[in-house]
Amino acid sequence: MSLNAKSPQDSQAETTVLMMPSDANPMGNVFGGVILKHVDLIAGIVAKRHVGHPNVVTAAMDRMTFLKPVFIGNALVLSARINYVRRSSMEVEVTVESEDYDSGTKARTGTAFVTLVALDKHGKATEVPPLLLETAEDKKRFSEGEKRMQQRLREAGKL
Repeated sequence: MSLNAKSPQDSQAETTVLMMPSDANPMGNVFGGVILKHVDLIAGIVAKRHVGHPNVVTAAMDRMTFLKPVFIGNALVLSARINYVRRSSMEVEVTVESEDYDSGTKARTGTAFVTLVALDKHGKATEVPPLLLETAEDKKRFSEGEKRMQQRLREAGKL
């Protein structure tokens, strides 16, 4: 099966979510799990846009370091783009910022690399479109993503 290549720009996504009291502990700090949920959601959107298959699942998420806290009332701003594809898997990079509406300040709070796999209607891994690398930045991110993917495979004993 031959699939048409797509550029990373074709599938990129951004979303903003207001953090509410139910998202945080009693001191007002947003739970890391809430942030990870939104990272996983936006990564899935990017992968779905790239693949178009009915089912895309998360296979791995690289370490997420929380650089700054996010508080109730802050906006969580997530930006995501696809960096790398293999036969059936994709790496999506998600950057996370918090925005304090009262002060107008924004702060980078983290970055995650999410590996997702496209599945066919029988739940088997299926081929995804290749990436169309149009810019030097696209090529650099692809190369870096390939290195990270090879490291993940080595760690999993699959390479």
